[in-house]
Amino acid sequence: MESVRVLSGANTPCNSFPNSVRAKVSNGRVSGQVGFAPLWRLRRRRRNGGLCLRLTGSVLGEGDESGLGLGGSSRDRDDDDDGVDRIQIQTQTTQSSGVDQRKKKQQLEKGLILGTERDGSGSVIGFHLIPPPGEIELSDSHEDAVIDEVRETEDIDGEETPQTRATYNVVFVTAEAAPYSKTGGLGDVCGSLPIVLASRGHRVMVVSPRYLNGTTADKNFAGAVDTGSCIKVHCFGGVQDVAFFHEYREGVDWVFVDHPAYHRPGNPYGDIYGAFGDNQFRFTLLCHAACEAPLVLPLGGFTYGEKCLFLVNDWHAGLVPVLLAAKYRPYGVYKDARSILVIHNLAHQSAINSEVSKPGKSGEVVHLVTESLGVEPAATYKNLGLPSEWYGALGWVFPTWARTHALDTGEAVNILKGAVVTADRILTVSQGYSWEITTVEGGYGLQELLSSRKSVLNGITNGIDDVDWDPSSDRHIAVHYSAEDLSGKVQCKIALQKELGLSARPDCPLIGFIGRLDYQKGIDLIQQAIPEILQDDVQFLKSSSMFQVMLGSGDPQYEDWMRATESAYKEKFRGWVGFNVPISHRITAGCDILLMPSRFEPCGLNQLYAMRYGTVPVVHGTGGLRDTVENFNPYAREGHGEGTGWTFSPLSKDIMLSALRVAIRTFREHKSSWKGLIKRGMQKDFTWETAAIQYEQVFEWAFVDPPYVS
Repeated sequence: MESVRVLSGANTPCNSFPNSVRAKVSNGRVSGQVGFAPLWRLRRRRRNGGLCLRLTGSVLGEGDESGLGLGGSSRDRDDDDDGVDRIQIQTQTTQSSGVDQRKKKQQLEKGLILGTERDGSGSVIGFHLIPPPGEIELSDSHEDAVIDEVRETEDIDGEETPQTRATYNVVFVTAEAAPYSKTGGLGDVCGSLPIVLASRGHRVMVVSPRYLNGTTADKNFAGAVDTGSCIKVHCFGGVQDVAFFHEYREGVDWVFVDHPAYHRPGNPYGDIYGAFGDNQFRFTLLCHAACEAPLVLPLGGFTYGEKCLFLVNDWHAGLVPVLLAAKYRPYGVYKDARSILVIHNLAHQSAINSEVSKPGKSGEVVHLVTESLGVEPAATYKNLGLPSEWYGALGWVFPTWARTHALDTGEAVNILKGAVVTADRILTVSQGYSWEITTVEGGYGLQELLSSRKSVLNGITNGIDDVDWDPSSDRHIAVHYSAEDLSGKVQCKIALQKELGLSARPDCPLIGFIGRLDYQKGIDLIQQAIPEILQDDVQFLKSSSMFQVMLGSGDPQYEDWMRATESAYKEKFRGWVGFNVPISHRITAGCDILLMPSRFEPCGLNQLYAMRYGTVPVVHGTGGLRDTVENFNPYAREGHGEGTGWTFSPLSKDIMLSALRVAIRTFREHKSSWKGLIKRGMQKDFTWETAAIQYEQVFEWAFVDPPYVS
């Protein structure tokens, strides 16, 4: 007979396993969990006096309990008629050092029963907490993924902190996740949000391809080890062998799908010659593998199981909710799972403006715009590994004007459309964008379908990494500063001007632009406006009154224009072709104004970084830009003013120039108002903690209704 004892004690870190069993013990009441997802909020820094249950991970034979420090032998397993093993959990509280040994012994004799769940081979695959009658009350819990409800509690220092109300087994499926792979905001989101959700008590897995392109970026996967698990995926007229690599980092299970299709030069979507022609195949593999990972990978000793919450990101992961409904649920698998589609950029359903790196003429890294298809001919449906009767979920017909020739029927399969149809809930990366995608202008042909699902459509603004982007500790900037002490920002400005070869003049408005040089970002408007901004005869602007700094990459014609403009306005304009992380930090810290005339912006991160660094944004009022930048009103609050920047609409050169000139005039003539703008922006809360709380609310909503089945 074997037994496993689970002990609790003050100041004991729960690190027996990557995701250890935790429970809160108070006055004979245990608020515990099933599996490995903790119920109460896990702070990044444990405070003294923390109490938890710790699974030692040892299986003891009869008469051997020395490893647990209990001494003696015991047989705590009861064999009931139902065949379920009962394992005793001993609980011990050490709230007071004055408790004598007799009381401690009495406490040890009481406990919870831990019922083991075994698979067909007899292997332990899970535990269930069962209270002895009349001994300990176990709080009501949802099964598996939805573990328990936790109310707001008072912290040790007397502050009220919002606790995680319910915990889930969350599986992110994404084409990229920083720092392993990244081309834009998708990588940032899937590299940061999982860590915060894990810190709040959820068990979190991120499934992404294991890209190997023969560069130094391959070292990003050095910490991932082969799990030894291999699955066979039936798709594209054959059987594909897919392996899994795993790294446990910052509370998250990072799972990487390994297949030769991910081992090639370039970025996740293409190379210098354009998009990869087999992207549909590559991301179909990802989706099939992501559906199998929670079932077959015993991470930390236990699989995630069937009751998972899948967060599928953009079209690359769009087959996951379709597979759940078409391949698994008809056979009783994943019948209690849910899926949430997160749309980062709806334009990516058919063409992705991804950045492809290649060496520039002077050795710097530049980027080209490529396309990556999420819409393919209807004949490719048979390759996706789906039943034939599910074609209607993905079937798509291009409008007449978009067809290639007169005989083209326009029939296609649209993976993102399938996700919109079958996902239990839909999220966008800002509230404004959740409305825009239901319009003709922003829906890219899916507006009617998305409008029909408005009841499950929400928007949550992305957060930012407040550790990497912190002016009080940023290693990339010249001088640190904060909202309480802004003196360092002027020094950062002077350092940036010197670095770029501009005259060091703190009284000159320094305007910055960071982003791709393409149509979406409104670079053509900046191109048209630059002569008016930089000429001597421009209203309230003098020839030496302003500098313009641009960091970007993209369309070669705009890169050439930027170089030509720098030659023509050597004392006022600087451009940097290629993306450079340290330079982007220094521009964000050193500029006074950040210009973002994007035609559409699902969320936008640069305006969030700018406000965090006391740089005032001037943005087009669209999507996440409109949501996050509050228009300046100098007369509000009895003349103290409110707002964090300027938004302008409609999008035109003249309207943009008008807003920019108001900002410049405020900088020059109203120093107190400008200081207020800076401080209000720096005090805004755009952290992932705030976003995570909103995600948790949507998680709860996802489990209210039954899953999609047909």
